[in-house]
Amino acid sequence: MTNSMAHSRARRNPADGRAPVSRAAAAIGVIFLIVGVLGFIPGITTNFGDLYFAGHESTAKLFGVFQVSVLHNIVHVAFGVAGLALAATVSAARAFLVGGGAIYLVLWLYGLIVYHSTGAANFIPVNGADNWLHLGLGIGMIALGLATTRVAARR
Repeated sequence: MTNSMAHSRARRNPADGRAPVSRAAAAIGVIFLIVGVLGFIPGITTNFGDLYFAGHESTAKLFGVFQVSVLHNIVHVAFGVAGLALAATVSAARAFLVGGGAIYLVLWLYGLIVYHSTGAANFIPVNGADNWLHLGLGIGMIALGLATTRVAARR
């Protein structure tokens, strides 16, 4: 016998018929799409004239805080599209959240290593705010992917 409360996380919501992990992946996907598009809007992105395709030379900052480039914004849009597409099934949604979280933890480590470097490895503009955001996204996405697909242990 299993505890019905433990299974409630894996059950579909009667209101929309979607599993919590699918709703979470779709929500994260929408957020990434919005952030990616906002990165191309002058005013929301400060120093817009200094928005380069790639590289640490881009001094454009989303919301005046997060260093971005055209490539960075395109990746956000693509990541958002992937989140929406992978939200279609429970297993794909979980893979998006956990795998995407792992990718962001790798980006956090990358940012720590190349933060002040000017070499060829520094092709993604990142600053301290980006590093903290990547760490939070990595931990948050993995936690969300695991928490929304937790299954009750069999007795």
